[in-house]
Amino acid sequence: MKINTEKNKETLQELIDTKDFVAHVSVDCTIFGFHNNILKVLLLKYHDLDLWSLPGGFVFNDEDLREAAERVLFERTHLKDIFLKQFHTFGRIDRTENNVHQILLQNKGIEVPKDHWIFQRFITVGYCSLIDFSIANTFPDAFNETCEWFEVSKLPKMAFDHDRIIETGLEYLRMNINTEVAASNLLPEKFTMKDLQCLYETILGQKFRRNNFQRKILSLNILDRLEKLYDGSANKAPYLYKFKNRIYNPTNQYPISNEEEEN
Repeated sequence: MKINTEKNKETLQELIDTKDFVAHVSVDCTIFGFHNNILKVLLLKYHDLDLWSLPGGFVFNDEDLREAAERVLFERTHLKDIFLKQFHTFGRIDRTENNVHQILLQNKGIEVPKDHWIFQRFITVGYCSLIDFSIANTFPDAFNETCEWFEVSKLPKMAFDHDRIIETGLEYLRMNINTEVAASNLLPEKFTMKDLQCLYETILGQKFRRNNFQRKILSLNILDRLEKLYDGSANKAPYLYKFKNRIYNPTNQYPISNEEEEN
């Protein structure tokens, strides 16, 4: 989808002066990446604040929620053309009570009335994506000064309720690992069975027997076996695999579950 970059706000003042946002609605993007057998999440650091946040922003009156999520993600991180899935809506009444916007504006010397729309209650719609860690290239904007990957189990101090959003996104990821898109977006195009097993073990937080894992996943007929991976070592060369050319596994099942592993 083509992103309308004309909507991007270059400065915090431009954002504050905007009057054509949907009232009380925002979007936040939880971007997971798999790297060195560790699951990480992409976070942004606020200017002049010891707080980190998810890439997020507001929704214009003339755009769909998904369009807003794609635009905001590009505006905040320069990521585009990735699959975003809506996974939850966050609406606790106290979710923005840590006054992040007020502190940010004070640090920038920007004065706004107490009844300004940015201080009002916001319900945010969460989107998540699973990407190759190496494709994340970012740039600073009016809100953040740096972008960094963090292990999901070692988060820094977060703004708003973004730690809860990440936790919920991880739960969603674990519940939906049984779809082809969940695995294929976190692995390179060609991968070994060990790579795939490590991905599952990292996301689910449990170990699986190698032979059981391979037998069960091959029985689903969702992988194409390719050439062997020769690295010059004396060990037996493993086969490379890739996912078949389809977005979803119509059986909606992968071989992994606690019950199957115990049997």
